[in-house]
Amino acid sequence: MSKKRYPRLFGILPFLGMLLLSGCNWTLLDPKGQVGIEQKNLILIATGLMLLVVVPVIIMTLAFAWKYRASNKAATYTPDWSHSTKIEAAVWIIPILIIIALGYFTYHSTHKLDPYRPLDSDVKPVQIDVVALDWKWLFIYPEQGIATVNKIVFPANTPVNFRVTSDAVMNSFFIPGLGGQIYAMAGMTTKLHLIANENGVFDGISANYSGAGFTGMKFKAVATSQADFDAWVAEVKASPKKLDQAEYDALAKASENNPVALYSEAPADQFQRIVDKYEGMNRGRPNHEEAGSKDLATTKGVESSMQPAAGAEE
Repeated sequence: MSKKRYPRLFGILPFLGMLLLSGCNWTLLDPKGQVGIEQKNLILIATGLMLLVVVPVIIMTLAFAWKYRASNKAATYTPDWSHSTKIEAAVWIIPILIIIALGYFTYHSTHKLDPYRPLDSDVKPVQIDVVALDWKWLFIYPEQGIATVNKIVFPANTPVNFRVTSDAVMNSFFIPGLGGQIYAMAGMTTKLHLIANENGVFDGISANYSGAGFTGMKFKAVATSQADFDAWVAEVKASPKKLDQAEYDALAKASENNPVALYSEAPADQFQRIVDKYEGMNRGRPNHEEAGSKDLATTKGVESSMQPAAGAEE
């Protein structure tokens, strides 16, 4: 009975695996941006090199277990065997060569894909400032003077320079279809450089758990033509909403599943003001108020020290 049952089970397993894999998203292995393509290539190369060791080891483990099973009387029994120069050479030289190759590709790609490194391009990049809030994404276009919530638009085949920070807990900015992620932290500015190789709409997510509204902290990244991008900017500038301080304070309050919002005006220094709010967190670096107080105290001290001298002259 068991002999008939197991073949059926092994016949069903591939279909169960296919059923489970049908729910997977292959975005990381089918990127639409040059950075994502380079990262995919590195993943495939590194995995392939490691499989050169893993696969033979698995095959030999199964083969040796089968060949030297207790019921196989034809297997040669050599309990005194202890050394083989060929085997020693293989188990040392091959892994060393693989490690050297893996190290070369990893080192080269790590520096080439540094998120802080601007992309090589003759096209002027688009600057977008990113602020992680509870639980929404604020995007500021300093050159265009506009801002959006949970949606960004940029021209395809044009580098996009992201500056990222947080006005809440630590988060992670991630557009899987275009490239790697970067952390967003209060009081700090991180950078990410991406480019879309074609027009399309890409999902953006928070890749770091940040509380109750984490699952709804998503946005759309739209790559379009330059003409359509210019038209979209004009559309945003026609919006009645303006991102003044009162509007920002209301936006910064915790809320979930926020719709897309467009702001026709946004202060050029809004991003830096958000970063500067947390300057006091940086030990050894006084914030503006502390620096102002010290300067004022120094000035008063100088004035008071000069007064007796003036009285003496009288």
